[in-house]
Amino acid sequence: MWRKPSRSGGEGNCVEVAAFVDVVGARDSKDRQGSALSFDPAAWTRFVGAVRTDRLGDQG
Repeated sequence: MWRKPSRSGGEGNCVEVAAFVDVVGARDSKDRQGSALSFDPAAWTRFVGAVRTDRLGDQG
């Protein structure tokens, strides 16, 4: 099941995410029939952690 972030405020400009058995998917909410990106669950967890702690620019 695809879901939008709770902080999107109902706007149409956001990313939808779905957790499947062995992959996490991300897609543009405005183009649901378009392509989606897929991520290893561990990589997605690291990405979300980096976003939450504002570490996306860190190289270390």
